[in-house]
Amino acid sequence: MRRVCFQLQVRPDRIDEYKRRHAAVWPEMLEALYAAGWHNYSLFLRPDGLLIGYLETESLEAAQARMAATDVNRRWQAEMGELFEDLDGAPDEGFLELEEIFHLEDQLAAHRAAAGTTTAQPTAADTTTADTTAYGTRAHEESN
Repeated sequence: MRRVCFQLQVRPDRIDEYKRRHAAVWPEMLEALYAAGWHNYSLFLRPDGLLIGYLETESLEAAQARMAATDVNRRWQAEMGELFEDLDGAPDEGFLELEEIFHLEDQLAAHRAAAGTTTAQPTAADTTTADTTAYGTRAHEESN
């Protein structure tokens, strides 16, 4: 599964409208996105209108093509396009894709494979519990 992150710029004077429209996306649009392969799809918006999107898909190009073939997407993109600055084309095709430079699970899996480790490492909660227990034991021993 490919991870895709992208950015767009929402017009500052249209941010409230952008948020309102995304608070209740048309159910037909939601179903179309999912069927087209846009999975784990999220949007994040900065107060100045910088929009960051994230999705996971087998193929971005195929997912975009499947959406472009739907009537609901054509209607949605036509309505949303006016909310963006410096956009060439539809928002779902005119975004700037960002390069992924780090992914925890990928690097951790590679590290574990190289080390021959297949078992899970302690979690932060496990480490905190162990540290607290060790501290409590030391403190108890020091007080006696």
